Amino acid sequence: MKRTAAQIAIARVILDDPHAQHWGYSLRLASGIRSGVMYPILHRWHTAGLLRDGWENPAETRGRPPRRYYQLTESGQQALEALRDGSEPKLASL
Repeated sequence: MKRTAAQIAIARVILDDPHAQHWGYSLRLASGIRSGVMYPILHRWHTAGLLRDGWENPAETRGRPPRRYYQLTESGQQALEALRDGSEPKLASL
């Protein structure tokens, strides 16, 4: 698997709080990665089972559209730690 600076930056932000629900916009701001680069990475990780997703409760949105969140799976935490640390991730589909 080819490690990219964008993947590493996003992995670091997610791993700073591995049990949290991460919103795309806050991931973009914290990682400094453009949304056109970040969202395809999140999609690949979600498809590979490294992330699960969900939607914010519409009752808590104060009139704006609900936000999608991403949360690490157990295998995702292991794979993103390996990616961040430079070791070989167990899932080659990243």
